[in-house]
Amino acid sequence: MKVKKAVFPVAGLGTRFLPATKSSPKEMLPLIDKPLVQYVVEEAVASGIEQILFVTGRGKHNIEDHFDISFELEAHLYDKGKDRELSRVHEIAEMVNIFYVRQRQALGLGHAILCAKDFIGNEPFAVLLGDDIVDNERPCLRQLLDVFDQQGGSVLALEKVPMENISSYGCVAADQIGERTFRVTDMVEKPARDEAPSDMAIIGRYVLTPRIFEILQNQAAGKGGEIQLTDAILTLSKEEKVFGCLFEGLRHDCGDKLGFLKATVDMALKRKEFSAEFETYLRQRLA
Repeated sequence: MKVKKAVFPVAGLGTRFLPATKSSPKEMLPLIDKPLVQYVVEEAVASGIEQILFVTGRGKHNIEDHFDISFELEAHLYDKGKDRELSRVHEIAEMVNIFYVRQRQALGLGHAILCAKDFIGNEPFAVLLGDDIVDNERPCLRQLLDVFDQQGGSVLALEKVPMENISSYGCVAADQIGERTFRVTDMVEKPARDEAPSDMAIIGRYVLTPRIFEILQNQAAGKGGEIQLTDAILTLSKEEKVFGCLFEGLRHDCGDKLGFLKATVDMALKRKEFSAEFETYLRQRLA
């Protein structure tokens, strides 16, 4: 079965970016001239996703507004003859079918995914976290979907990270079965460095089978008193094969201030209209 639906959990408070996120969602922070979440939606669409569910919380109406039609703005741009800007704004509302559900309590990522149960039904689906931006010509999610099509099981996006940082991630033990494909045998949520089974971290892209919902419904709270998606996937791996894809591409952790700054620089240097001038500026500042 082809994966056509994706879930975007966006109910978090974004406390690492306060005060900027006091009244605006972290997912709407601008990376050059687009909010973070739009980059991830575009990745999903480029990967073949046709329907997206945002799992939201209080104060997230800006996300809904961004992906809706803005009649006043479009009329203004039309009257001013700003056809290019009009086209870009209108395309946002037309790129994919988007739905919304509220996560009423902040009970963890696993609970956020469980909120999508009725929307997904009995289908495999993708999960994308809005603060992980992966820059690659072949979309990161498409790479996972190709593994899913070949292997027929859930797939996790994997990235090798320095061992001193492994405690910030879910981490896997896995057997390599292809050039960049692994069979996951174990996983640990945010392990201490000396307890980590490998240097391969799970990052914010998943393809999951619907069996995960039954597991999440009975999942006990894990680290931090939250329902951990990693714990549920570990249980799933005892029943079904779970795979990992060591994806190709440069990942930016935009949930971290330094990562956000790096992403801004890297993305700016790729923009033809000002990359040369921006590079000159950077060189002058670092001289």
